[in-house]
Amino acid sequence: MKKTFALLAVLLLLVSGILAGCSAGASSGKEKVVIGYFPNIDHTPAMVAKEKAMYEEALGEGYEVEYRTFPDGGAFMTALKTGEIDGGLVGPGPAMNNYASGADVKVIAGASSGGTVIIASKQSGITSIEGLDGATFITPGIGCTHDVQMETFLKDFGLTSSRIGGTMNHVTGNPAQYGQMFEAGRVDAAAVPEPWASVLAVEYGANIIVNSDEISFGETLPNTIFVTSGKYIEEKNEVVQALMDAHAKSVQYIEENPEDAKLIAINQIKEATNQELSKDIIDSAWERIRWTSEVDAEVIQEFANSSFDLKFLTEKPDFTNFIDTSFQN
Repeated sequence: MKKTFALLAVLLLLVSGILAGCSAGASSGKEKVVIGYFPNIDHTPAMVAKEKAMYEEALGEGYEVEYRTFPDGGAFMTALKTGEIDGGLVGPGPAMNNYASGADVKVIAGASSGGTVIIASKQSGITSIEGLDGATFITPGIGCTHDVQMETFLKDFGLTSSRIGGTMNHVTGNPAQYGQMFEAGRVDAAAVPEPWASVLAVEYGANIIVNSDEISFGETLPNTIFVTSGKYIEEKNEVVQALMDAHAKSVQYIEENPEDAKLIAINQIKEATNQELSKDIIDSAWERIRWTSEVDAEVIQEFANSSFDLKFLTEKPDFTNFIDTSFQN
């Protein structure tokens, strides 16, 4: 009987080892790198890198790359902190909030800037900033990049969220669903990134109240950044450098081949959201976005100070060690 149990134990260990190898993708003998991003147009650098296998080319034969999309910054940051992803594109808001809370996150490049607008539904009848008094507005997440931009801008007009004693009611949700929410009267306005701003304006008749060049930090703040963890930088420095080389190549490709990059974005957004954006929508959105891998540390700090002033952060942060530009050529 003891021999039988011993044999079963050995077989179980062998089977477990085989299954573990299969589930981890180790059978290929390659090291896996997992990249996260959102199915938003301002995350096009990740989509182009995926389409053109730029990360794979930069990393070489010993690596395989897996891609994961996320609906919001909170989900992305959770995946980064738990090690489900190794890095990728996210808005600066969630990254800053997590860093200020002690999370191990580092900004290593920018990806895009601009593209955020404040827009009101046709049903609400709102056509001016003053009309937002008492309105219900929606953003992708509490304290997300677009939320902070909107609330920073409106604060100068005496308008604040009920979260901090103001008159505006704040809810959150996926930008791909804003159109239906507008039509149903569930929300009146939104701080939304492209291409969803153009979708709401063109397909749902929504009114753009504050354009991307007017909203706070609109032209200077990177609305998409490439992040990883300090631990990953320390342990996989050469991998991070390869990823940054590919990222810079992707940004350059977008600048030099905008029409092809637009088609890549259309196809990958459709694959992830089951929504096919028209070329007209993408063309409209593209005009509000600037592609760059640079990061302005001063603007990041100003944005963080505003997050603190709006009580998204409990302590005024110091982002001196938040940004690592050593991987940029």
